[in-house]
Amino acid sequence: MIKKTRAFICGISGHNLKKSEVSFLKKYKPWGIILFSRNIKSINQVQKLTISIKKIFKNSNYPILIDEEGGRVSRLRKFIDNSIFSAKYFGDLYLKDRKKFDIYFNVYVKQISYLLRLIGININTVPVLDLRRNKSHKIIGDRSYSNDKKTLSKIGDISIEKFHENRVGTVIKHLPGHGLAKVDSHHKLPVIDKDLKYLKKYDFFPFTTKKSVLGMTGHLLFKKLDPINNVSHSKKIIKMIRREISFKGILMSDDISMGALKGNLKNNVIKSFRAGCNLVLHCNGKMREMNVVGQNSPYIDDFIVKKTSKLIQIIS
Repeated sequence: MIKKTRAFICGISGHNLKKSEVSFLKKYKPWGIILFSRNIKSINQVQKLTISIKKIFKNSNYPILIDEEGGRVSRLRKFIDNSIFSAKYFGDLYLKDRKKFDIYFNVYVKQISYLLRLIGININTVPVLDLRRNKSHKIIGDRSYSNDKKTLSKIGDISIEKFHENRVGTVIKHLPGHGLAKVDSHHKLPVIDKDLKYLKKYDFFPFTTKKSVLGMTGHLLFKKLDPINNVSHSKKIIKMIRREISFKGILMSDDISMGALKGNLKNNVIKSFRAGCNLVLHCNGKMREMNVVGQNSPYIDDFIVKKTSKLIQIIS
């Protein structure tokens, strides 16, 4: 990694880098960049964008992320129709016809990975390992492979393995489990009232023993684990993610600008690092907010450097 790299990931505003964004990236040197639909117009355009980002850091393996889950969450819809291939589609196929699942899922991951590498993206924020519930908010819904913890865990393992085989990094989300949420954390903080025994048996289970280098927290309040702090700000719950779930990789927060987090942005950034997040994610591309995140993010430590080296082995 570049010297003086800071421990955050940010978005950008449009189809190409503005002068102000180039200056920002050179000044604060974020660990990675995440792209959204607003950044994507055509294959050629995204190629030029990712090349321009990597040139700034003089790094052909510089981390560039995207949310390409298929189904409802597809940032590549400008040039590929991925709408039928939701996680639920593959979860149902897995139970119905395992042989057909293996063929379809393998082809799907190969094609998505090829397209991502073609446009210069090397990390996909999948798999979603939140345990689906029928009565929970639709924010997860068909983004989850299954309402059965063992099926969900198994397909999660396959997803990580297949993307790694195709030289794309993964991010397991949303630790330690978003499936019980009854509101959308983009707008409001979900409050979950289950105890540790229940959570370990069900919601924590799909995240255990996963080989993803990266994981993402969910902005969730587990009342019986930490009645004051949401996961991204909770030392206690992040210790559980490390100990109970045994996640050993780089832990990044969910988007720090989401409506679930009240208070000012500076404090939310600082609290995330103090709680144990290794990286903070900021997505909206608003320069005023990005400056706050950059100013309050520490330089990456030896742990992040070591894990990033492992990631580079996968994606290069």
